[in-house]
Amino acid sequence: MDEKLSRYEHQDTLPIPTYEEAISSRPSSSSSFLGPSEVSHDAERQGLLTHGSARSNGYEPPSVESARSSLDLLSSSNASSARNSAENLRREISQMDIVEADHPNSRANRFSKRITSLTHSLSSINLPFRQWLPSRDYIRARTPTWPQALQIRIKPNWILVGRIFAIVLVVSIIWLFFVSDLFSFGRGRGSNGVFPPNALRTYVQEHIKAENIGQNLEYLTSMDHVAGTQGGTWMAGWVEAHFNNAGLENVGLERFDVYLNFPKEGGRKVALIDPPELAWEAEIEEGLAYPKEFEANQTLVFHGHSKSGNVTGPLIYANYGSREDFHKLVEDGIDLKGTIALVRYYGTQGDRAMKVKAAALAGAAGCIIYSDPADDGFVKGPEYPKGRYMPKDGVQRGSVALSNWIVGDVLSPGYASLPGEKKRDSREDSPGLQSIPSIPLAWRDAQKLLQALKGHGKKIKDAKVKGGVPNVEWWTGDSKSPIVQLMNEQVEIDRKPIYNVLGKITGIEQPEKSIIVGNHRDAWCFGAADPGSGTAVMLEVIRVFGELIKAGWKPLRTIEFASWDGEEANFIGSTEHVEARIDDLRRDGFAYLNVDVAVIGSELKAEGPVFESALYDLLGRVTDPGQNKTLREIWDKKKTTLNGLGSGSDYVAFQDLAGTSSLDMSFDGPKFPYHSCYDNFEWMAKHGDPGFQYHKTLAQILALLILDMANKPLLPFDLNVYAREVKKYVLNLEKYAVARLPK
Repeated sequence: MDEKLSRYEHQDTLPIPTYEEAISSRPSSSSSFLGPSEVSHDAERQGLLTHGSARSNGYEPPSVESARSSLDLLSSSNASSARNSAENLRREISQMDIVEADHPNSRANRFSKRITSLTHSLSSINLPFRQWLPSRDYIRARTPTWPQALQIRIKPNWILVGRIFAIVLVVSIIWLFFVSDLFSFGRGRGSNGVFPPNALRTYVQEHIKAENIGQNLEYLTSMDHVAGTQGGTWMAGWVEAHFNNAGLENVGLERFDVYLNFPKEGGRKVALIDPPELAWEAEIEEGLAYPKEFEANQTLVFHGHSKSGNVTGPLIYANYGSREDFHKLVEDGIDLKGTIALVRYYGTQGDRAMKVKAAALAGAAGCIIYSDPADDGFVKGPEYPKGRYMPKDGVQRGSVALSNWIVGDVLSPGYASLPGEKKRDSREDSPGLQSIPSIPLAWRDAQKLLQALKGHGKKIKDAKVKGGVPNVEWWTGDSKSPIVQLMNEQVEIDRKPIYNVLGKITGIEQPEKSIIVGNHRDAWCFGAADPGSGTAVMLEVIRVFGELIKAGWKPLRTIEFASWDGEEANFIGSTEHVEARIDDLRRDGFAYLNVDVAVIGSELKAEGPVFESALYDLLGRVTDPGQNKTLREIWDKKKTTLNGLGSGSDYVAFQDLAGTSSLDMSFDGPKFPYHSCYDNFEWMAKHGDPGFQYHKTLAQILALLILDMANKPLLPFDLNVYAREVKKYVLNLEKYAVARLPK
């Protein structure tokens, strides 16, 4: 195999920093990060990271000196700060009527404190029959003595006798209380009783810190971390360390061995090859999103789960690549067999995988998908770095796996791809893989292809079909169009390890029942918005819950936290997890709360109708950072309701396979450099959410919702709203079916 196979081969031993170094402003590469004292499963991960000599695609993992770090721009919040000290934590909690825990056995301490308090109270009571009890002097005068010969006189210790009597009396009274069921120490312990619900809500809201979220995101975007690469494994260890530091239980890595593909350097090509006078080759790669010293960290341009191949054919333009777009070309008399289809992202067919599938069904030999400025570029507004939109050389990577056929690992449909699993489908037989090669392009490159179509096929007059690429006369192309070569040679691995990071807080009344909170960790490049914003938010929520754990708090139901791997490829990590424990989730999975692209704007968006009432109630406690109103007031004005979930993130397996009630929420906004390396920390800090205030707000909402789901005796599900949405869906399905009946 070519020595320059791809930058995704394993590298030499990765200099992995310690957790403290990872989150500090100046990490040092001289220390080991994943030491056995800090991270579980260390031996397995160290073996993984040191195996082989190169990371896939020639990726040079940044030394800790080269990793981007400007954390000094943000306020420090290390573990030694006064805010995080145990003494201040206890004082803050006690001020909110939360009983402190001075000892690991906090329940015993609380019990002993109550007995001591009760003893003092009883000692101050004047019993009505006390006047008839004999005095101490009267009893002493009548106490018999030993014979004088023994020269011993008994001197009873009346203080000890009195204490024994008091203990017997107190124990008897407490026993009577228990027998009469006047109160129970078991009910509400750890949440509703000792920790008042309103005090808990106030505590988590006040302790979410925007600067912590910003620091989390800056480290998450310091390197690319595609699923199955060394950068991805590095980030798994970093997130695992956060879980451990917060005090979560059963923290560890969950491994699955799955199909993944990676690009080869020199293995991808888009070129005009005939006629000779039009000869030209696309640049393909994006410009550097960060300074040149970080070039090794930037992911190559490719489609996940695309087909390998080297094909040529006449070029045609098919608008958004929907079945209707291809059908229109056929109606215009254009022969599509053996063509190379050029289509643009978004539009009437939003799923990039279905664009490639539609091209294949129409007879095309290959498919090129480009980002048009009319959809996400300068036509919408200033492009990055001056604005938020996709720049001229920006490329939207992404998976073209057919998730409508198979979700998760495409070679293990319906069962978990655990290490050692012998049952596997072949790539050739998998309905989840494409039959023609594809590649994404920037409009910088697509412009040359569109210009070459002039005079071929039919001239496009419909403004909705024309894109926004400048200096182009829009034509459809036909079988006599210039010939284009599309090469997509790649590395394909049937069993590539990926790692979910898991941890939990066990409930005290219904430990078997789970509220699951998840977000994927892998990204197509640096991933500030997708998915870094969600990971940064979830890690801050976990930190605050860790403070509650240290104070002795426990939920009524178990809370599970998950950082999924391989979501971008085909929702792999979450799907394999669900398949591995499908029966448990169907029985005990009460709710799944998902954050993915957590923040790209200021409009709160949520999907999952059964959660509508619960979410609406807590929004009255949360203020919009940009308006002097609560989020509930804003929702009331807009008459916002929760629609049903789609199929675009890790909730898919929970909702569709396990039947777990699921919610997805985010602060939405206009288009951004989606799946591009320009989706980086600078984009978020300047254009997405300056100051990270909407990140903080979403973290507050998520934390409050977790508390309600885990602590309320009755799950706050609104089945009336759920029935409303099911009815709406059935009516829409009926209209869809009727519209397609033969006339």
